[in-house]
Amino acid sequence: MKIKGATGAEAMLRLLSSMGVERIFASPGSEWAPAWEALANPDLKDKPMYLSARHEEIAVGMASGYAKSTGKLPAVMVHTSVGSLHASMALRGALHENVPMVVLTGESITFGESPGPDLGAHWLSQLADIGGPARLVERCVKWSLAVNTKAVFPAAIQRACQLAMTDPKGPVFVSLPLEFLFGDVTIDAPAQAAIPTPATADSRGLDKLADMLLSATRPVIVTEECGRSPAAVERLIEISELLSIPVVESRTAPYLNFPRTHRLHAGFDSAGILSEADVVLLIATIAPWHPASTGPAAGARVAIVDENPLRGDLPYWGYQADLCLAGSIESSLVRLLKRLKARTQKDNALRSTFAERWKSRHNDRMKAERLNATACASQQPMDPRWVLHELNGMLPPDAIVVEETITDRESINLHLDCLNPGQFFAGAIGGLGTGIGTALGVKCANPTKPVVLLIGDGTFNYNPALAGLGFAKEHEMPIMIVIMNNHGYLSQKQGVPRHYPEGWAVKTKTFIGTSITPPPDYAALVRIFGGHGETVEQPGDVRPALERGLKALATGSVALVDMRLKPVN
Repeated sequence: MKIKGATGAEAMLRLLSSMGVERIFASPGSEWAPAWEALANPDLKDKPMYLSARHEEIAVGMASGYAKSTGKLPAVMVHTSVGSLHASMALRGALHENVPMVVLTGESITFGESPGPDLGAHWLSQLADIGGPARLVERCVKWSLAVNTKAVFPAAIQRACQLAMTDPKGPVFVSLPLEFLFGDVTIDAPAQAAIPTPATADSRGLDKLADMLLSATRPVIVTEECGRSPAAVERLIEISELLSIPVVESRTAPYLNFPRTHRLHAGFDSAGILSEADVVLLIATIAPWHPASTGPAAGARVAIVDENPLRGDLPYWGYQADLCLAGSIESSLVRLLKRLKARTQKDNALRSTFAERWKSRHNDRMKAERLNATACASQQPMDPRWVLHELNGMLPPDAIVVEETITDRESINLHLDCLNPGQFFAGAIGGLGTGIGTALGVKCANPTKPVVLLIGDGTFNYNPALAGLGFAKEHEMPIMIVIMNNHGYLSQKQGVPRHYPEGWAVKTKTFIGTSITPPPDYAALVRIFGGHGETVEQPGDVRPALERGLKALATGSVALVDMRLKPVN
């Protein structure tokens, strides 16, 4: 690519654009003056859209939500070491979720000792770290590089994009010296830098897997992240229906992996069904059951299909694996389905009976959960099941839900069943504080669709809420935030009676560090930015409040509905 003679900042923007980057989410500092100048240049045509997110966790969260919803590669710009550390928690989440993004930061390598612009004394006295930003965050990203010469500057940016989008995908990090951003590029980039075509599972392995599934009498599929690709979900549905195989989702599934209302959806707890299974197929599953040593019944066989089947990024895994296939989920399921359809199929009476039994259990479970929710219609303080039941009954067909809760996740799984693949995303895995950013990133990817964020009040306090609300106002990207407000940290409280059932905390009803009191007026925060905010305490007011919030979205206003639930203490 011809960039020789351009400034480093101009070359960076053109290179990102050439690699498919359409959005830059940024919370940068003073090192990015050359980039801002290049972005302001009307003659520079090949450049991504730049969105200032006001906080590093909002920026990385937005990149994550955008990538999850579009499959496209975003870029993030943060401020040297200090901004990188702010971003590191969200980057760790993106690493564990295999979310691609290119994260860029700046540093100084001359500290004013070379000819050129005076970068300021703060680069030595306040912002310098041994090893620089790339070393600080290297454990939180897939690949981290500090560019140390102009000669590799162009190819390093291209390679970062390639690595981010190569399975298993993930965040990559590049630290660029200011001196290079100001100066001219001395060498052109490679003419082309293709993204590697995703690998697919081995043909012989797929043949063995087809044999296992066809010969099984009680097969079960467990999945956690198949929903990253809606097309993969469609293939999963076909396989499930073709062979009458029930599908279980993990409790912490960050995507919608199988239609919740489908007769073969077997819930979110694999323990019961695993005890009856003779073949278990794990598709894009990190933790299919817990602990790993429990597993299915003796004699059952386990097959795995995943881009990263042995999870080398985790310190422990420990799951049974009789057949382990590495490859793209979507292409592997396409090829597996083709094999299954090509085989002569005789009706397997035992398998059909097994599937019918789980179909009946599915219907019973769905009916029971609806009764559980409607039984809370007059309960006060409000029950989260009622709130979710009401939301499920009035969400627009094109709505997208982002979730960042802890203790309400199970209720969300059970009561929010109106969504389709591509309409549900978890905020983050392994760290709280990115839900607002993720929802804004999803909104950036889907500007005409209503985006609803379900978030706990404890989680909301971890989020950079002012930065997120300000971004939504500035860039006209309204979302509706529904706070599931139990006035504290229920997940922290639950651990005490579990481990100390006869302890002092239970006896005296004194649970330390679990309350958020007095409850702040969360609804007032959104009004600062001209949005719609209200607090709900009566069960009968839930649906009208949600309707008003969605109406505010339709008029371009951010909305926040604070649902006051049963307090933790």
